[in-house]
Amino acid sequence: MKQANQNPNANDLAKMYEQSFSGFNSFKPGQVLETEVVSISGDSVFLQLNGKSEGVLARDELVDKEGKLTVAVGDRIRVFFLKAEGGELRFTTRVSGKEAGARMLVEAFRGKLPVEGLVEKEIKGGYEVKIGDFRAFCPYSMMGDRRSEDSAEYVGKRLPFRIQEFGDNGRSILVSNRAIHEEARQKRLEELKKSLSEGAVVTGRVASIQAYGAFVDLGGLQALLPVSEISRSRVEDIHAVLEVGQEIKAEILKVDWQSERISLSMKSLLADPWETAPEKYPEGSKHRGTVVRLTDFGAFVSLESGVDGLVHNSEIAKAGSRGERGGLDLKPGQELSVEVLGVDLAKRRISLKPASTAEEDETTAKYMGDSDDSSTYNPFAALLKKKD
Repeated sequence: MKQANQNPNANDLAKMYEQSFSGFNSFKPGQVLETEVVSISGDSVFLQLNGKSEGVLARDELVDKEGKLTVAVGDRIRVFFLKAEGGELRFTTRVSGKEAGARMLVEAFRGKLPVEGLVEKEIKGGYEVKIGDFRAFCPYSMMGDRRSEDSAEYVGKRLPFRIQEFGDNGRSILVSNRAIHEEARQKRLEELKKSLSEGAVVTGRVASIQAYGAFVDLGGLQALLPVSEISRSRVEDIHAVLEVGQEIKAEILKVDWQSERISLSMKSLLADPWETAPEKYPEGSKHRGTVVRLTDFGAFVSLESGVDGLVHNSEIAKAGSRGERGGLDLKPGQELSVEVLGVDLAKRRISLKPASTAEEDETTAKYMGDSDDSSTYNPFAALLKKKD
């Protein structure tokens, strides 16, 4: 009886031992598996398998260009089974090198998983790419995230590809590198949707400059900063205020995720000088300004950054007829003394006319106030008194 009781225990131990290795026989090389990241330690990422088994994936397969890990515990990912080695089940997220057998490539094609290939040379219409022992074709239109001026820059590089077509038992393979870039861009876009919204203040870097505005990189997505939204004052030369690579802070004015367009404003973060314009520029007050531009109907004079007033042609003509100004001979950049005729805050308009300077007013007041008839005769003072 004792011997009979011992046999079941021995059999149970044998079964447990066999079961501990059962996972090693349940996967075939090239098999695609969607699984969950259960832990990350050192250079390894551990994956949930059947029961208590865990698979192992090299950590460097899941880092970005800056070396940052792109997954976290609990994330689900798709992987290939490579082999059982050293008591571990080894997996990969991409096929490359000697592992790129026919079965692996077929599974990669069906599962839309990336493969790594060596761009060997340029051929008609594109590139010849070596993936393991197989040769594939990548058209120019499917290489890089955008069309390059230097097509030879990719030759000799190992790059990730997506198999678009797999036929004739691997003798006809079409691959795309751009599909990998597009997938990464879509992933970044989904992340950006969580943080970018209208009214949010963001920091970005100027990627390019055009006459109508600047494109700003917001971490993978470019937004437009119109030239009219750069400053409260008129920007005549955008290159004078912005340069490529410059970091800026701006407010998001509008987001259109369907067309992937975002518009920004630096101006909205600046204090609005028009809020205090009625108090600073009351009717009848005199100020010194700068002519910023001439139009068919008059001259715009900058009183401060963001606040321009209009001197109408009729007012310029009146001043010229009195000999106080040069009529329509005003030029951009010229300083001009003006008097405020009126302020329309709703329309953000200030009407101006050419005026005497404070020094001229002081001189006039001095002569006008001189009532000593015995003093030396002054024809200018006499003329002013006569007019009065």
